[in-house]
Amino acid sequence: MAQDADNPLLGSSALPAFGRIRPEHAQPAIDRLLAEGRAWVRELDAPRPDRDSLLLPLERISTGIEDAFSPVRHLRAVCDSPEWRQEFEECNRKITQYSTELAHDTGLYLAFKALREGDSWASLEPARQTEVEHMLRDFRLGGVALNEKDKEMFARKESELAQKAAIYANNVADSTQSWALLLPDDARIRGLLPSERAMMAEDARAHGADGFRVSLQPPSVDAVLRHAEDRSLREELHRAYTTRASDQGPDAERHDNTQVMEDMLRLRYERARLLGFESIAECALAPRMAESPKEVLDFLHDLLARGRAKAAQEWQELADFARRECGINDLARWDVGFVSERLRRARFDLREEELRPYFPADAVLRGLLDLASELFDLEIAERTDVETWHRDVRFYELRERGGEVRGQFYLDPYARAHKHGGAWMDICRQRRIDGAGGRPAVAYLVCNGSPPTPGTPALFSHADVVTLFHEFGHGLHHMLTRIDCARVSGTEGIEWDAVEWPSQWMENWCWEPEILTRFARHHETGAALPAELARRLQESRTFLSGIALQRQLEFALFDFRLHAEYRPGRGARIAELWREIQAETSGPAQPAHARPAHAFLHIFAGDYQAGYYSYKWAEVLSADTYAAFREEGLLNRDVARRFERCVLSAGGVRPAREMFEAFRGRPPCADALLRQDGLAA
Repeated sequence: MAQDADNPLLGSSALPAFGRIRPEHAQPAIDRLLAEGRAWVRELDAPRPDRDSLLLPLERISTGIEDAFSPVRHLRAVCDSPEWRQEFEECNRKITQYSTELAHDTGLYLAFKALREGDSWASLEPARQTEVEHMLRDFRLGGVALNEKDKEMFARKESELAQKAAIYANNVADSTQSWALLLPDDARIRGLLPSERAMMAEDARAHGADGFRVSLQPPSVDAVLRHAEDRSLREELHRAYTTRASDQGPDAERHDNTQVMEDMLRLRYERARLLGFESIAECALAPRMAESPKEVLDFLHDLLARGRAKAAQEWQELADFARRECGINDLARWDVGFVSERLRRARFDLREEELRPYFPADAVLRGLLDLASELFDLEIAERTDVETWHRDVRFYELRERGGEVRGQFYLDPYARAHKHGGAWMDICRQRRIDGAGGRPAVAYLVCNGSPPTPGTPALFSHADVVTLFHEFGHGLHHMLTRIDCARVSGTEGIEWDAVEWPSQWMENWCWEPEILTRFARHHETGAALPAELARRLQESRTFLSGIALQRQLEFALFDFRLHAEYRPGRGARIAELWREIQAETSGPAQPAHARPAHAFLHIFAGDYQAGYYSYKWAEVLSADTYAAFREEGLLNRDVARRFERCVLSAGGVRPAREMFEAFRGRPPCADALLRQDGLAA
């Protein structure tokens, strides 16, 4: 048991002491901080509540808990182990219980209500007023109006849901780690790029073996499905990947999420009904931009209809090309990436092996930071005096030019064993200024690009470049905030269906020849990416965009209908529902063994339940935002400053619709997105 004085998770350190944090520190720190929070609530006596007696003390307590839990949550994802997993789950369970207690505390609710209705309301700054409004809404959504019996039931469901979400994520991580294929030579991976073969050889050596190791880590999956000429290898990998954490595939039933999903949907439904909502989806929309399930479904079906003809044409082109050029007469899902890459080469004369050498990770990162510096007049520099959790991790600081620190971030760029797949931005520290002084916002940026190999630096695919820019867009939204109230600072308080807005806006720069040729440098010769190659890459942006749109809509419709239509009597209908939605789209059907929902982390272990539509919803905002830069100048600092002022620095003080209209001078319009995707002139 770690003592408080020796516990690196306690105290007011500006950054986590990753060199000293151990699993055994987690629960003692959380236990102490939760006890302090409970004691404050018990002793709360604020007959005339105001900022100093209610808002600031509660913010200090909440921020302290988050400061301690953030490294625990993070280390479980980037250094996964049985010990970190257990500590995360226990801490998460305790914090969920505490949060539910606060949401059900009538005295605390009445204090916020009294502040809203009291004399001091008019003197509160806008951020604090929004905080109070959001708190009152969250009290209602948290069940404060329930009777005591129903509050107890609600609390049990919240606790069970937290536990089930952790089990779901663990099953996905364990099934991802459990499968690998060791090949004695490179005969079966013919067609892969030299860097990809080197990556697999290094992976085999890291596991004490010779040859080449194919795994379910994202860079390995992408390499095989896009480039491996051996169709049977593509099929074998596809089966292993699409059956993770399910009752099918090579790991069948060992880490099966089938019952976990049923349990989670039942618990979510019962929770929504306790709060008076007809469905999980209706409950989920309460704090979002979209106002009703019908509005979301109409939005998704409208996009589906607009893209259907283009997608059908693209699927036919793929099937014809596969038959004519690849000898594949029955295009299957495991062929799509391979045939698409071959067709892309033929149409645009673009080859991954030609592009990847121009995207060494260091040059890409430098180009990204230089772009952000130019747009927002920042100085961004690496610091090497900060403790991290792995030798590959870097730490950067953003400053006003010649002035204050605006933000800081850790970057963990490469895939490795015991690190969760995918890419994400998470909050390490919120911006905060109070009587104890100020501190900047700090972010974790996590990607899973191909790591360096002996003699060769890390080389990114263009998709890796897009992913890095995307996560950095989230990071800017968090770090550039000027809001000091934690609950509406940075990405906090933003409607969930708008949270992808800055990240998707940032992706656009990865396609601009003017930007690419600034930083894309051949890792051996130092030569800039040829302008002609950059132009062809830009032209390829709408390549198979109808299919890409369909894929996003397939996931969004599945997620939303799953949560809108779930009823206990008939269960989740997961496989049946996915087949129904696939029938609305074209292209080869998923094989019968595929279980995509079983590893759909966004909606079962993340915050996207009935919210995956947000990617397209927010893309309307991001495309229309980027159109302003195209109209007024890509590197126009006035436009960038306006975007920073109206959106990036504004936190969640105003609704996203108002922020967009303040930037654009009008409501958002989908035309820019349709043009971006090649679906409109």
